[in-house]
Amino acid sequence: MSWFSASPPSQRWAFAISALVAATAVPAYAQKAQRPAVQRPVHVEDPNAPTVMTAESMDGRPERELNLNSDVVIERGTTTKMTSDTACYKQVEDEFDADGNVKLKRFGDYYTGDVLKLNMETGKGFLLNPTYRFEVGHGQGKAERVDFINPDEANVIDGTYSTCEGPNPDWYLKSSTLNLDTGRDVGTGSKTIIYFKGVPILGTPGISFSLSGARRSGWLAPTPGFASKNGFELTVPYYFNIAPNRDLTLYPKYIQRRGIQLGADARYMGESDDGLPYHGETYVEYLPNDKQTKTDRYMIRSSHEQTVATGWTYGWDLRDASDNNYPNDFSKNVATATERQLLRELRTDYRTEDWSLTARVQNYQVLQDPAAATNPSLLVPRPYDRLPSVNFHAGKYDVWGGFDWSFDSEVTRFAHPTEVQGTRVVAVPQVSFPIVRPGYFITPKLMLNASAYQLDNNPGSAVQYSKTSLTRTVPTVSVDSGLVFERDTNLFGTKGGTQTLEPRLFYVYTPYRDQSQFPNFDTAPGTFDLTQIFSENRFIGSDRIGDANQVTAAVVSRFLQPDGAERMRLTFGQRFYFADQRVQLDSTTPVNQTRSDILLAATGRVSETWTVDSLVQYNPSEHQLTSSSYSLQYQPAPKKVVNIANRYQNGSFRNTDVSTQWPLTDRLYGVGRISYSLMDRRLIEALVALEYKGDCWVFRMGAQRFVTTANTSSTPIFFQLELTGLSNGLGLGANGLETFTKTIPGYQPLSSPIR
Repeated sequence: MSWFSASPPSQRWAFAISALVAATAVPAYAQKAQRPAVQRPVHVEDPNAPTVMTAESMDGRPERELNLNSDVVIERGTTTKMTSDTACYKQVEDEFDADGNVKLKRFGDYYTGDVLKLNMETGKGFLLNPTYRFEVGHGQGKAERVDFINPDEANVIDGTYSTCEGPNPDWYLKSSTLNLDTGRDVGTGSKTIIYFKGVPILGTPGISFSLSGARRSGWLAPTPGFASKNGFELTVPYYFNIAPNRDLTLYPKYIQRRGIQLGADARYMGESDDGLPYHGETYVEYLPNDKQTKTDRYMIRSSHEQTVATGWTYGWDLRDASDNNYPNDFSKNVATATERQLLRELRTDYRTEDWSLTARVQNYQVLQDPAAATNPSLLVPRPYDRLPSVNFHAGKYDVWGGFDWSFDSEVTRFAHPTEVQGTRVVAVPQVSFPIVRPGYFITPKLMLNASAYQLDNNPGSAVQYSKTSLTRTVPTVSVDSGLVFERDTNLFGTKGGTQTLEPRLFYVYTPYRDQSQFPNFDTAPGTFDLTQIFSENRFIGSDRIGDANQVTAAVVSRFLQPDGAERMRLTFGQRFYFADQRVQLDSTTPVNQTRSDILLAATGRVSETWTVDSLVQYNPSEHQLTSSSYSLQYQPAPKKVVNIANRYQNGSFRNTDVSTQWPLTDRLYGVGRISYSLMDRRLIEALVALEYKGDCWVFRMGAQRFVTTANTSSTPIFFQLELTGLSNGLGLGANGLETFTKTIPGYQPLSSPIR
């Protein structure tokens, strides 16, 4: 012990104690780390840290008890600091009693109160009429009493908890007993009521949440909703935080016009014992005895990806539904409502630097639109099953003095209940010699497509083949060439930027081979776009190799910033034919034309706030527009965006899409989208919603309407109150944030996503 004078003019005294603890001793509060499933406490006091006390006056017995009077300040190391009007320190017990204007800071957490009793060794004690604030998670509250169990854990009696700033939080929860354990990052409350703007909105006999916002097991907020097809809905999910890399959410749901639906979503990721990664997710919905259909209904989605060894992976993608109407009866958006081909696939891949091998089995469940019974044009064709398919690829660049070569092969067994079946073997070797110099490039290429078919006529097929063994060999020669010119430019605000002018010619010659006797397992005409006009084959798939004697001419101009980033790209392209296109998919009538449609495209940032993306296909022979796609985005600031898009296909569709996120006031935002078919004069999708951003909460409400089948639509209404900071955002209501993110390009959340 040592006495010293702090400041003679104020007559303050200071007292310092060096607490000596044996190196092998274990503090009492650390023993709880030995219990199963409990983390080691993160708050550890330095046992050798001195305790420094100052006050206006001191008296008592220095070896046993000290009374400190007026402006008391007590500090132990850098972890604990306490101030009060008066205090008493009991040296043997290493315990403080403080009274009047008590302020306590422990490990970054801050408390105030009237009366404090605290044992510095064990961390036990209590504080009357307290307020508190945690460093991690910024949780705060007040209570009648706080009982300190140890340096990490405290019981708050008849207290509140909130992550809002200020003495009057917009939301808070109030519990008869609230256990706050910073060591385990867990808060649990009994007889809890959640208040919003002073109004009780949710009550529960018990609640568990993370103090830092991390994931925790427990009941999630109920999710009410309403849809035009199913009426009122209420989901009460339960979340299992199984491990840092595994979780499970159960979704029991009451659907007014359907019954009780059970759902489960399991997610996982991790590494094997050899350190190889894997991840996957399985989602299941099951509705026993639907009130309307009187049948059991279900939907399953499962995916998995895993690395078995270096370069070797396997996985699956499985989807299944109980009936054709399941997507349009229970989907929450256009994408899932119109999903009619459900993939089931099991695959494995092996890759090295020079070659790869892929094997898979694949089939589809096809869900037909109910309207197809009276309108056959709505029928969705059933794809062929691949049972199995094996693909091999090998290739090397810059060998034999500059040559590139590759080899692709495929063996596939195609199965179908009502069409011809068979096995297809394809081999495609190719070699090229790129000549790349400053300002130009020339790449001649030679490739060979060899195919063999072994067919099995299906008695149920409308087409029967007289020859069941077919072979085909088709060579292709191509030459790709281009020039690159550059000049300095300041266009689009790119000072010190560069503009390029890149003319390009791409010539292809493929001789004609009669392929009318070959089946079509998986081939379709390629979409005529800026990618397809620079490909050797005008078909996608291996059942047809298009004959060609043609050249594609294109000009590209790019605007580059000084750092090399592309600011804008302008493209013009057209294909010229020197012979008729005799190979067709389903017809033997050749296509007789000397030139293709013209393609024009412009994409990039016109300015710091405007972005454009456009593609036009124009038929010069008939002087008409074949197709077009325009999209324009205006984004002058964060959370301010307007999107305008138009898509047109001659004789097929003409759709307009407008969407936005825009602030109406400092805190209120409007969100909306309209997708409309000008040809059918029909609304495809509409969304109208509002968002309000509070200091520690976000409220969303809106309605969405979207097409589910040719003759039906769905109109769900949703609202969501998100209390930020409580278990990473406690959401009350339907997940409007997910709807906005998927529907509005450029949408930015007002807060972090829930889970």
